[in-house]
Amino acid sequence: MTGLETEQMQPAQMPSAAVGGCRLVAVVVTYNRLDKLKTTLARLLESPAAELSAVVVVDNASTDATAAWLSEQRDARLDVLISLVNRGGAGGFEMGMRQAMEEHQPDWLVVMDDDGRPAVGGLATFHALQPPQDGGAAWDAVAAAVYFPEGGICEMNRPSRNPFWHGREFLRTLFGGGRSGFHVQPSDYEGPGMQVDVTSFVGFFISAQAVRYIGYPDPDLFIYGDDGIYTLRLTKLGGRIGFEPSVRFEHDLSTFQSKDGAEGAQRGRFIPLWKVYYYHRNLLLLYRLAAGWLFLPVLLVILPKWISKARLHCGERRAFWRLLRRAIWDGLLQRREISHAEVQALAKGQSPASDSRS
Repeated sequence: MTGLETEQMQPAQMPSAAVGGCRLVAVVVTYNRLDKLKTTLARLLESPAAELSAVVVVDNASTDATAAWLSEQRDARLDVLISLVNRGGAGGFEMGMRQAMEEHQPDWLVVMDDDGRPAVGGLATFHALQPPQDGGAAWDAVAAAVYFPEGGICEMNRPSRNPFWHGREFLRTLFGGGRSGFHVQPSDYEGPGMQVDVTSFVGFFISAQAVRYIGYPDPDLFIYGDDGIYTLRLTKLGGRIGFEPSVRFEHDLSTFQSKDGAEGAQRGRFIPLWKVYYYHRNLLLLYRLAAGWLFLPVLLVILPKWISKARLHCGERRAFWRLLRRAIWDGLLQRREISHAEVQALAKGQSPASDSRS
């Protein structure tokens, strides 16, 4: 980063369709989920150009028919980037956000995976947002309220406040609140906007001014936690992230599998197994950033919980242990140099044949 990190951020210009229009550009990262990508792009392109100026799609070296299908699309607002290697979500968002900023002159960006999309009218609602009701400066970024397509709050996309910075959230978490202790409450989804510290990259709007200030996501994180680390850094540097429940997104989630084998569970068995590594390594990086000097006590709480997850991976426990041990080691040393090929090899109990991220 540059010396700008030591300066105070200036308030962002709130989006407004009434004042000449806010130039909004979407960034979508995809990998081997063409059916979901089609749904997401159709939903985005339903919005008129006044609401959505361009859509940057990053194809993360998909091996299905994604690249061919994208090559056939003729909407002038589509800007398709084909990565030669799978850069993960973090690398894809870094690539896509950089393209959006350099080529499309946005006022704001909105980012999402291929399985995340605005609800009908969601972008229009964003443009109609009013200044924050807390009396503070304008939001530098906006977190949407994310639901499953069938309804119900998507747990993994629930924004949060850093409990190490806020006494109420710290006490609520300390005395048995768990994740609900520091995440926004279900009742907040029916209330006015509120300031948060951390959110996901599904339905995340960020002003171009804020991007110029803090830069891009860290591509070496590959997947998981890149959004939390990025948004927490924004907050730590003085940016204001607003949770706006009126701006709705949906997430057709399929990363986790429950113990009974049902796809789409919010917590459970990792599919594929190599995701164990990134999930836990990157969480350690995030916890260090969030907890500061309390990082060591946090480890004593979370590590036993992580170890207990082995029971959910019957038949793959040895590979789970390999991945978890390496994740903890690299997370504690803040190492990001491992290639995706090495992570995949750990999952299979092999030595990597190459250093490519494919």
